[in-house]
Order: sequence, then C-alpha cells, then structure tokens
Amino acid sequence: MSKMWSGRFREPLDPAFESWQRSFPCDARLLPQEVAASKAHAQAIAAAGILTETELVKMLEGLDRVIPLAIEEAAKVAKPASEDAGLDAYLPTIIALNSQAEDIHHFVELQLTKLIGDLALKLHTGRSRNEQIATDMRLFVRDAIDDTLSGLLDWREALVELAQASGDAVMPSYTHLQRAEPVMVTHWLLAYVAMLERDSTRLMDARNRLNLCPLGSGPIAGATLALDRTIASDALGFDGPTPNSMDATSDRDFALEFTQALSVLGLHISRFAEELTLHSTAEFGFLDLPERFSTGSSAMPQKKNPDLTELIRGKSGRLQGAALTLATIVKGLPLAYNKDLQEGQEPVFDAADTIAGILSVLPGFTRALRFRADVMKAAAEKGYLNAMAAAQYLTYKGVPFRKAHEKVGQAVRLGLETGRELNDLTLDELRGFGEEFGEDFFDSITLEATLDCHDVVGGTARSRVKDALEGASRRIATDRHSLASKKSAKLALERVPVV
Repeated sequence: MSKMWSGRFREPLDPAFESWQRSFPCDARLLPQEVAASKAHAQAIAAAGILTETELVKMLEGLDRVIPLAIEEAAKVAKPASEDAGLDAYLPTIIALNSQAEDIHHFVELQLTKLIGDLALKLHTGRSRNEQIATDMRLFVRDAIDDTLSGLLDWREALVELAQASGDAVMPSYTHLQRAEPVMVTHWLLAYVAMLERDSTRLMDARNRLNLCPLGSGPIAGATLALDRTIASDALGFDGPTPNSMDATSDRDFALEFTQALSVLGLHISRFAEELTLHSTAEFGFLDLPERFSTGSSAMPQKKNPDLTELIRGKSGRLQGAALTLATIVKGLPLAYNKDLQEGQEPVFDAADTIAGILSVLPGFTRALRFRADVMKAAAEKGYLNAMAAAQYLTYKGVPFRKAHEKVGQAVRLGLETGRELNDLTLDELRGFGEEFGEDFFDSITLEATLDCHDVVGGTARSRVKDALEGASRRIATDRHSLASKKSAKLALERVPVV
C-alpha cells in the first residue's frame, strides 16, 4: 500500500525509521474526531462541486461505517472482557491489525477505501493532514474540557454536600502550619470549592478560545478550493473558521491552555490531598479516611495508609509534567506545521487521562469522609485561637489596634506561663494589662463569638458561611445548565447527518 505522500519518492523508508516515526499507535484514539471532521469536510467539498449528491451520500454512509468496521475486524481477533465495551477497548487490537497505517488520517482513508472503493480517495481533495490533526486535537481537547468540567461539578457537589453535613462543626485554621483562628469546617471546604470554581472558569475560557475550526486552512496557505469554511465549522459545533491559515495549522495554544489549566487544578487537588493526609494522622486526628479508599501494610498489621490522597499528590506531578513537556516542544518552532508537534499529542492525552482518573474517584471519596467534630472543636478551643477576637474587643473599647495587640499578647503570655486559656484568666488579671477589659470580655471570646466576629463577605461568621454555602449550590446548578447546553464533539457524528 503506497503512502499518502509517496509520489515523489523512489527509495522506500528505512523499516526501523518507518516504525519509529508512525503516529498511529498514539493518534488512533482520535478516530471519532477524525471521522467527524471527515464527514464535515465531505459536505464542504460537495458544496464546492467536488462530490455529486450521490457520491456525498455514499461517502457519508461509508464514514459512518469506519468505526463499526474497525471494531468488527478487531473483535474477530480479540474480544474485550466486557460485552458492551466501546471503541477504546478495541484500540490496541485495531492498532496491531493495521501496521500499514501511518497515522489516523491514513487509517481512515484505508478503511473508507475498503467500504466505498476509489471514491474514498476524493475525500482528501482540498485538505491537508496539517489541518486535519489541528482539527482533531481541538475536538479532542474540547471533549476533554467538557469531561473535566463535568467531573469538577461532581466533585464540587460532593464538597458542598459534605459541607452541608458538617453543620456547625468547627476546626482550627492554620498559617505557617501553626494554629491560627477557629473556622467552620464548611468554610474550609468552601475554600476548595472556590478554587475549583476558578479552575472551571479557566477551562471554560480555554474552551471558548479553541472553538474555531481549522478545516480549510490547507497545509499552510489555505485551501486551493473555494470552500465555504462555515459548512465544516457549523457541522462540528465550532463558532466559526480560524482566521489565519498559518496560525491554524501550527497553533497549539488550546492544548497549552488545557494542560496548564489542568496543572493548576492539579495543584489544588494536591493541596486538598495533603491536608487530608495530615488531618488523618494520629497527630491531628481530625478525620477518618474511608477504608474502601485505603490499603494496609504488608508488614505492619495496624496500618491504614492514605493511598488515594498520596496517589493524587503524585499524579498532580504528571499534570505539571504534561504542561511543561508541551510548552518545551512548542517554544522553538517556526511557522507553520512541524512534525515536532506530533510529540505534543501524548502529553495532552496523558493529562486528559490523568485528570479523568482523579475525578472518577474524588467525588465518592469526598462523600465518604467522616470528621471527628469533637476532636476538631477541642483543637479550636485551645492555643489562644480567640486572641484576635480579644484584640477586636479592645478596639471596640477605643484602644488603638497596635495597643490592643500588645495588651492581648501580654495576656497570652500570662496564660502560657500559668497553663490557662484566655477564657480562664480572671478579670482582675486582665485589667492588669488594661482597664478596658470588662465583664463582657468573656462573652466576646467564646468559640461562637470568635467565629461571628468575622462578619464580612468571605468570612467565617456562621451567617456568612450559610450564605456562601447557598451561593456555591446555586453556582453548581447554573454551571450544570451551562455545560449541558454546550455543543460537544462527542455528538459530532450525529450532527453531521447523511444528506
């Protein structure tokens, strides 16, 4: 079988080089995107007079059979464990059976030729593999973003449910890993919800920017046919055609933004995992990690290891690596397409797979978490975590904050020397640091009062946290509706009908 480009060559490829440079073992997973983009292109060249109406119908019907045919051929050789397995389960066999396919584009052409004969060779009229892979990767990343957004919504919902279940539970917050002030457990959980909301907006922004169609860009200078580029663009759910052919075929900003957004998301997930790992230790004792997400030690019978949180910390490093790898590949490339970009597919795929795996377990894990509210409350009531509330009390008495800070610091010192909390000091002792201390001081530094003195938007006052929790729930509902309305490349095969 000749190559798609073999006309000007006399010498066959070195066998080792041919095998080494093939991208099909990697880009075979783009088969749904390649078929969808091919159907869209078929409509565009039909409108340009390259295909008759009868030929277009035959070609679209053939493209609809490419994936079923590939699965049928693979199933004759090796059946996956599950009877209802999808394309992904058959891909290793498909790859093994098609050693002659150089890349996903070549494979589809070969399959289509089996189905409709030489008519298949007309499909490449007016297009280049440079624009094909740019289109396929945009479709893949768009799908991966939608999947990630859906997974984030599930995890956000799980965090909100856990926050609702925690009620009025209180915990110490930390700065410099030292106890700082008491906060509601809900407030702590909503801090991660806020991070995930930012992660979601980054991904949505990236999705909006990538949603332009490269088809019609040709190899570099634009198609040589007078194609109506909006035909393919509309068929694939893009917002319009890309504005510059050189940029369209070489642009991987969409992949960079995707992997970089995932790298930030990975940092947030890793921080969450780290806190849970710490808080579940005997030294903290704030929560029990669910057994069904943990394992034990082969040597120490008493151990319950935080496997999920530790693995997530490790996998966040893969997300960082994918973003760095792709940036390193792209940084030195001249315009327009260079085969270096073939190496940019794997980090994108790996990042998409890694985040999909993480988000497949995090919601269930989060819902299974159980806090030790009594231990957390006891920790929040020790260590002078109400000292800032005490200083605020004095400021309301007219004491400048710097002076209030000093007076309360002296009271803390007395407590440290005598083994007592601020609540346990006598009024006479406190008045030794300032006459402003009154009988109402002790009511102002209770745990509840200490929480409620943070009565600002974003603060841990109980009423503010209640409002924040309701707001987080509303935004989840809004984002679910928004995501459901997005056009997805997964539906592209259905959106490009046989006419």
